[in-house]
Amino acid sequence: MLTLCIHEAETPLAKARIEDVAARAGTSPVTVSRALRSPAKVAPETRARIAEAIAALEYIPNMAASSLASRRSGIAAMLVPTIGNSVFAETVRGVSDALAGTGLQLLIGDYAYSDQGERDLMRALIGRQPEALVVIGVIRDPELRTLLKRLDVPVVETWDLTDTPVDSVVGFSNPGAGAAIATHFLTRGRRRLAFVGGTDDRAEARARGFAQAARDEGAAPPHIEHSQGISIAAGRGALARILAAAPATDAVFFATDVLAVGGLLECQSRGIEIPTQLAIAGLGDLEIGRELTPALTTVQIPAYAMGHRAGELALARRAGHNPGPAIVDLGFTIVARQSS
Repeated sequence: MLTLCIHEAETPLAKARIEDVAARAGTSPVTVSRALRSPAKVAPETRARIAEAIAALEYIPNMAASSLASRRSGIAAMLVPTIGNSVFAETVRGVSDALAGTGLQLLIGDYAYSDQGERDLMRALIGRQPEALVVIGVIRDPELRTLLKRLDVPVVETWDLTDTPVDSVVGFSNPGAGAAIATHFLTRGRRRLAFVGGTDDRAEARARGFAQAARDEGAAPPHIEHSQGISIAAGRGALARILAAAPATDAVFFATDVLAVGGLLECQSRGIEIPTQLAIAGLGDLEIGRELTPALTTVQIPAYAMGHRAGELALARRAGHNPGPAIVDLGFTIVARQSS
């Protein structure tokens, strides 16, 4: 039996105000606010006194109220399709490192690969008046593009390239990555290709590049299999469906390493020799792919560098500087290992 004990509540302490912090630190409320918003603009000794006063008084800043007064929220927002993919986590880490010490706090939203989820989350984040926005992927929804242009803050799209970014883009060519893997397979004598990926724009772009390169070399059109999610289990299931529908397949490109690891495990469970009977490649160069036997061939992409460069670009534009070209192509590298 659960017993609840109810005691007479003590009289709550009055909340400390910014004026109380300023008085204790021997400075002005404006300086306290500046130390919270832009620490680099306040002398280290003053910051130390303010930090001591905040801790002693247990002061909790009212960031919403101060953002209304200053029109600066202190927030940089980032939209990701999933926080479950460690490659995207590297991009988030890059953005976070670029923003460190600037007074901006990174607010992350996960839209779970849903177009409607992306629209809803984007509007929710915009309502918080971010001072910069970083997005994994290219924003194609016309209403969102119009809304972001009106927002008049730096917007950096990543993990893809476009000639018409909302503001700026830092990424690599997804069709180019698909074409490069197809060429890799074809030069090794593979002719019956297959592709596994989701239905997001980036995966479909990789599939298009993969199929175009196969056609250019006179190979049969690749079998395209849509994965049911992005997981190792989804990769295993997708490979099982490929082997049932196109048993002569001799090479498979998975849109991510996570799916490719599932494909490798499915081959091992069926006694399929890799790469003798079936070659496999992924994208992302995740640690698990490097450590498997056979090690996974992959498209190595600059996930961390994309995030860091996006953060730098957003900060430069926020400060009114001209950071250079609005379209930054960081490229990719094919890392050939034992799986192909």
